[in-house]
Amino acid sequence: MILVTGAAGHLGNVLVRELIKIGNKVRALILPGEDRSALNGLNVECVEGNILHKESLDNAFSGVDEVYHLAGLISIIPGEEDMLRKVNVEGTRNVIEAAQKSRVQKLIYTSSIHALSRPPAGMTIDESLPFDINNPAGAYDRTKAEATLAVKAAVKDGLDSVIVCPTGVIGPYDYRGSEMGGMMLNWMLKKINFLIDGYFDFVDVRDVAQGHILAGKHGKRGETYILSGERIKLENMCNIVKEVRGVRSIIVRIPYWLAIFAANFTELYYRLTKTKPRFTRYSLETVVSNSLISSKKARYELGYRPRSIKETIKDTVDWWLENQSLIRSSLRI
Repeated sequence: MILVTGAAGHLGNVLVRELIKIGNKVRALILPGEDRSALNGLNVECVEGNILHKESLDNAFSGVDEVYHLAGLISIIPGEEDMLRKVNVEGTRNVIEAAQKSRVQKLIYTSSIHALSRPPAGMTIDESLPFDINNPAGAYDRTKAEATLAVKAAVKDGLDSVIVCPTGVIGPYDYRGSEMGGMMLNWMLKKINFLIDGYFDFVDVRDVAQGHILAGKHGKRGETYILSGERIKLENMCNIVKEVRGVRSIIVRIPYWLAIFAANFTELYYRLTKTKPRFTRYSLETVVSNSLISSKKARYELGYRPRSIKETIKDTVDWWLENQSLIRSSLRI
């Protein structure tokens, strides 16, 4: 039996699909009252529990051989460090304790490329970089780094665990509308798009799911594997989306300094409206920072082979078009 935490999320539901596809029995850890529509129709056992409540994990971990720990909190708005730390750090420690208690054979932990120290421009980002608990970029980066170090400490205590660090995850089955999913949906509209001159490494969610499975099969105990895809300019990515969708619209390039200034106000807007943030200082700084990322280690040791970004974008646009009811309120197609 394989347990997946965070199974109802974007990466989580795709990982569940891939695990079932190759014949595994899968148990999904679901928060009480959580929307589980992403798992509808799948042959998966759903168990309610919360990684912040140790006692709720006993039933979920019973009889489990492998655990894929994906559950976590993502925030790109400043001022939410307390909750991020509770979920990402304390929650991970609870999962580690439950895994040790139930004698799980292997734990595959989903960290993040942002948990690693950010080197200067021109230097390739790979697994030789340390996890930085003092990263000035943001609380998300710091808490994911701290959680990852907790997993590494558990390895020294005897837990067989492997760590994977995805880059920017995009792709189909995005039932909840991730930050990047929302941006791609916006690019599908016949409207003016405002972009800065930035780049990032984006990877297909299906390839990240496969990377997790490969890490579970071939990953070496205590090792970290970066699951990256392809570095692409945001404007080029936007143009591919529009080409696949068959729409034409104006792209306005705005200078970085102006975007940063505007972000001071958009962050307040997101808080007041309780909408999913996309345009913040953190997101802007990310796409102008070093994004020369290598997945050479995962390719060599795991057999990881991500697909092209163009294929991912086409499949993502097609998926949204086939699932109009999910986005009817925000996208007219």
